[in-house]
Amino acid sequence: MLTVKTPIEVRYQETDQMGVVYHANYLVWFEIGRTKYIEAIGLKYNEMEKHGVVSPVIDANISFKRPIRYAEETHVETWLESYDGVRTIYGYKIINEQGKIAVEGTTTHTIVNKETFRPLSVRRTFPEWHKAYQEQLEGE
Repeated sequence: MLTVKTPIEVRYQETDQMGVVYHANYLVWFEIGRTKYIEAIGLKYNEMEKHGVVSPVIDANISFKRPIRYAEETHVETWLESYDGVRTIYGYKIINEQGKIAVEGTTTHTIVNKETFRPLSVRRTFPEWHKAYQEQLEGE
């Protein structure tokens, strides 16, 4: 299964009074990794949005292991954890400059009509996304 490694530049404004990255910023880094993962399998969020569809986070789990500090070299690793045709779960690890896991977690997504927020089936609405996700799960 594909895992995409995306470098993250730790900016000063992302740190808190303790000098470490503020916890909410890791979710932003998850999003950066997720976008790069989706692009790596040949898809683009903006193509989905052109059809009036968005993909909100419906659940997020995050576990903090070690702090990341300003200017530390880090990256996020992203992969497809699971997919059932309606819900997509992405997995993430944020790795510090010593190569150790600093943060790990998952986000769960569905797709909805942008105007009504009515849930849609990925399988039926975007068959090319469904096919790409199925191929990832099958290890192609």
